[in-house]
Amino acid sequence: MGIQHAQRASLALIFNYVAFAMAISAVTTSYWCEGTRKVAKPFCTGPVRVKQSYCIRFNSSNINDTRLVQYIYETGEEKFLMRKFHAGIWFSCEQTVDLIGFSCRKFLEITPDHQRGVLWLCIVAECLYIALLFTGGALMVIEMCPCFNMINRLKLSAFAALCTALSGLFGMVAHMMFTTAFQLAVSMGPEDWRPKTWDYSWSYFLAWGSFGTCMGSAVTALNRYTKTIIEFKFKQRTIEKKMRIKQKILELDVPEDLWYITSLPKKADQHTVLSVNGIEPSFNNSTLLDYEGREYC
Repeated sequence: MGIQHAQRASLALIFNYVAFAMAISAVTTSYWCEGTRKVAKPFCTGPVRVKQSYCIRFNSSNINDTRLVQYIYETGEEKFLMRKFHAGIWFSCEQTVDLIGFSCRKFLEITPDHQRGVLWLCIVAECLYIALLFTGGALMVIEMCPCFNMINRLKLSAFAALCTALSGLFGMVAHMMFTTAFQLAVSMGPEDWRPKTWDYSWSYFLAWGSFGTCMGSAVTALNRYTKTIIEFKFKQRTIEKKMRIKQKILELDVPEDLWYITSLPKKADQHTVLSVNGIEPSFNNSTLLDYEGREYC
């Protein structure tokens, strides 16, 4: 039993570490969503060196010339340009005019004013998700320390499972709130940002993968705790039942040769003192937990 408990403890801790690393990677990147924006090409400036596909060069010095649109269509030149962008919880970045680099701005500035509470809820939930996930992992590490007795280890295991499960719930709320905030920004955001096409990117899937791994860690930790309690209760009832039967045999003056029928395990006999005058010995729950705790460890 001790080996199985140790394996489950290690598995829950590994799940927790993986979920924490994935959550940090997702929150600190701005690739939750990505897509393209359709913008009009600007006029080319500067001397003519090479053909520039990201801008329109017009020979007339008067940019307000009415022949401008006719010139574009006659030459078959595309008037619009598709710029790539990617956005996250903190920033939204878009390709520059020359399509070489990216210029970023805060995603909070893009969200409509009356809908920024949704984004703030997402940010707070993400912070709570990471904090509780870290707390659960720390409790799992402390639980493995040999300086604690069995009762304290069970308490630490219960708190670790609770913190990890709560962190998963906060993570789910945070991811859903970001989805809502982004969709509101797409439909009601500033005109110079609204994308033409967009889809979820790798950071978004990484965040949901972190949520799934976190819940796996919580389920594993909770399963280990409940299984330990059930095993203790079962062995406690078994030992108490054997002791009652043996006490009845003592009261009926059954020969000692028949005691083997209700004999206890050797380990239990070492911790049990039977009275010869018919008085039932004291055998409380703490004694059972101390005895079974050695096998658990």
